[in-house]
Amino acid sequence: MWITDTCYRDAVEIWELSPGGITRHRTVPCTPSFYLHLDDPAVHWELLEALESDYGAEECTFRTVHGDCEGYYVPAGREVAMAIERQTGFHADLYNVDLRPDHRHLAGEGRVPCCNEEAESRFSPELPSFPFRTIDVQIRGIPFSKDPVRSIDVVHERHEHLIGGETAVLADLAGLITAIDPHVVLFPHSDLWLPRILSSAGERGIVLPFSRSGRYRKLAEKSYWSYGRTEYRAGSLIPDGRILIDTTQSFHYRESGLAGIILGARLTGLAPNLTARFTSGTLISAYEVYEALRMGIAVPFRKSDPEAVRRFCDLKAADRGGMMFQPVPGLYDEVSEIDFTSLYPSIIVLYNLSPETLAQPGRKGFLPLVLEPLLALRKEIKVRKVSDPSYAGIDSILKWMLVTCFGYTGYKNAKFGQIEVHEKITGHARNILLTAKECAEEMGFDVLHGIVDCLWVRGGPAAALEAWIEEKTGLHTTLDFYDWIVFLPMPDGFGAYNRYYGRLSTGEIKVRGIMARRGDTPPYIRTMQESILSVMSKAGSRTELKGLEERARRIYREAESGLADAPPSSLAIRRQVSRLTYSHSCPEASAVAACRDAGIGVEPGMEIGYVVTDARTWSVELDWVARRFDRGYYMRLLWKAWEEIAFAFGQVRE
Repeated sequence: MWITDTCYRDAVEIWELSPGGITRHRTVPCTPSFYLHLDDPAVHWELLEALESDYGAEECTFRTVHGDCEGYYVPAGREVAMAIERQTGFHADLYNVDLRPDHRHLAGEGRVPCCNEEAESRFSPELPSFPFRTIDVQIRGIPFSKDPVRSIDVVHERHEHLIGGETAVLADLAGLITAIDPHVVLFPHSDLWLPRILSSAGERGIVLPFSRSGRYRKLAEKSYWSYGRTEYRAGSLIPDGRILIDTTQSFHYRESGLAGIILGARLTGLAPNLTARFTSGTLISAYEVYEALRMGIAVPFRKSDPEAVRRFCDLKAADRGGMMFQPVPGLYDEVSEIDFTSLYPSIIVLYNLSPETLAQPGRKGFLPLVLEPLLALRKEIKVRKVSDPSYAGIDSILKWMLVTCFGYTGYKNAKFGQIEVHEKITGHARNILLTAKECAEEMGFDVLHGIVDCLWVRGGPAAALEAWIEEKTGLHTTLDFYDWIVFLPMPDGFGAYNRYYGRLSTGEIKVRGIMARRGDTPPYIRTMQESILSVMSKAGSRTELKGLEERARRIYREAESGLADAPPSSLAIRRQVSRLTYSHSCPEASAVAACRDAGIGVEPGMEIGYVVTDARTWSVELDWVARRFDRGYYMRLLWKAWEEIAFAFGQVRE
């Protein structure tokens, strides 16, 4: 039986898919409970007596990552736990308070969604097989528009185009969903469309059966701060019993596809509806919580290990971040890139770094223990991906979960994090990159660039160097060879750390930081730069690259001359707004005002698409209604994109 969905409404509800493709629903009684530890129980004897008489609290011994703990088992919910916090002046240690009941139940049973535990492992490197009926639903129109829905495309075994009045179209959609009975619905902008069409259908007496029970769980919209920027998660309606994925809004679907969502659900124990909507950080945190519960380890409610007071000189030495070597701008041929696979989580495992091992270094730490199988799985997937590109999706979700596991060691609310662990990881990473650099120089290589977990060298075949670095560091690496690579300059002429592009020996162009890679580049300009890069990918050497300059210039000139006739929508800039009020004139401020004028609610972190109509006053129009644009402004953006390319040809001519 495959679990396709879970939730909690006074009991754990589980939807399971039988081998015959039938979905069954069952409920499991679930009583909330948590653990309590008090340093001096005698001081709080009245509280403990009340917990015993009112809720049946009992003395017990429970396990934490730091070892066994004497305390109390309290069969009550979060409200009681928070009341205990207030009454004890926040000196009580509480565990298992804020866990998702369905998540906790599955961990207790040793089960996960989307996996037949009797026949396959959660950590299997085989591509997940999907016993799913899947449909694609696409509504033609603008979600923010008030226009009635008159056209919907539904793709299952064939393409159905529903067209007509809104009542007829919604009725036909309801009929198709009932007839197909899909397990997975892929629906672009569903988080925006679903509330609207459910409301319209309800007014017409039509039941749209996206939910098997007719009920939906609400996932509230949320603005939050992450890695130095404001992010936004749109509100969602999650149907019971079916997997509904907003293919536009879901980062993990865009990066990993359905295979990645399924693997994420298997690893974290979360229903795929949540896996598709949560961030990578939430997924790795859920994975750690699931593993802790599976091992019988209690999960802390609030961290009780704040950063210790330290001398400034000690803090300065410890908290230095990643190591980088600044490149000299230019075009280089026959360059090798040595990349440490999942460097930071590999350091956690190799050096046994976990909050409890700082004081008890001889024991196996919780974080290394739970990250080890993820690392082993990713290494195997990377090997398979080389010969089978279909592994790219599950490699991507593993990559992002492992990337964020490092950040969560320093996150103040992380269940199993501690800032000193975070600092030790970066300290080891700096030493590792320095070791790699020294190995390269001792073998006669020129080190061109290095950034945290990558090193670019020139001077001959680097396979022997890679092997030596792996031997010296104890870490796994991958090796890529560039026929040529361009490191771009910053405005001051010094080398940019993260802006480069080059042709790999496979013929693929790898780009970082340039306009073709940036998310806010207008499609028209991105297409121009990508077209030129496609031409440049035919050059296997510096000499061949020189012969392509005129073809590249021709593409730029054609884009320049065709700009006046470009559709405004192709010049849309999509950016996240960090706030709703601005002290100075800028396009984001104008875009926020334009959204308000159109009746569209805006929250910090939300992405807005707009077209600049006058760069002098930063006047804009929203992308879906734009009818004009400032030609001079976009001509400058086009020139900026060309400059990134022209730099390479300038190096060729020297």
